[in-house]
Amino acid sequence: MEKRGCTIIAVASGKGGVGKSTVSANLAIALARMGVKVGLVDADIYGPSQPRLLASEGQKPLAEDSKMFPIIGAGGVPMLSMGHLVEPGKAIAWRGPMAGNALSQLVDAHWGDAEVLIVDMPPGTGDIQLSMIQKHKPAGAVIVSTPQDLALMDATRAISLFEQAGVPMIGLVENMAGYACPHCGEVSDPFGAGGAESAARTMGMPFLGRIPLSIGIRLASDAGTPPATADGAEAEPFTAIAARVKDWLAARG
Repeated sequence: MEKRGCTIIAVASGKGGVGKSTVSANLAIALARMGVKVGLVDADIYGPSQPRLLASEGQKPLAEDSKMFPIIGAGGVPMLSMGHLVEPGKAIAWRGPMAGNALSQLVDAHWGDAEVLIVDMPPGTGDIQLSMIQKHKPAGAVIVSTPQDLALMDATRAISLFEQAGVPMIGLVENMAGYACPHCGEVSDPFGAGGAESAARTMGMPFLGRIPLSIGIRLASDAGTPPATADGAEAEPFTAIAARVKDWLAARG
């Protein structure tokens, strides 16, 4: 579905802690560096992290005619998050309908000439996911998982939710895939290896790429300077994934 000229791409996972928000932020930045006019919606209403990832904490969006204007985050990406509307660290204790209304305000903002909206979904398959699918049906979904069997089980549930709603799968991303020791260079696989790629093959969906477990990515994310804002080895996995998503967008016409 097109939202006021925007193609909505949901970035989702079956469970938390798999790096979905990091993937969302770097995907948006990498697409922007490729010339795509992209915006980023942090739809994780209860646990917004994009203001930290994109160095926009403490900023408040302006509004006109009851619609908000995005804030410009790291990499020049326009973005909106519940983290811009509440005090840092404050719990958001809202029931489903209130959270759904908040999501609509973020999506239905003044996105200007944005062509693509990357929506960082909350983990799981609850009220907010259903609101997103029913009210703002995405054109496609990217699923993020670690190689671990438990994470893949939950990722399969997220895939099932989108497929039941007729939302096409853009592909699966394997995050935290291998850790290279900074001292000896030996690569270990604390979360397993290749599980997401194998799962994608089994389910007949594209595998978009793998991202290593890297302290550099973690430090850059905490500092609000996502790796995709620059060139280098840590940006390469995100750039490759973004290129595949851009190809998918081009194939849609």
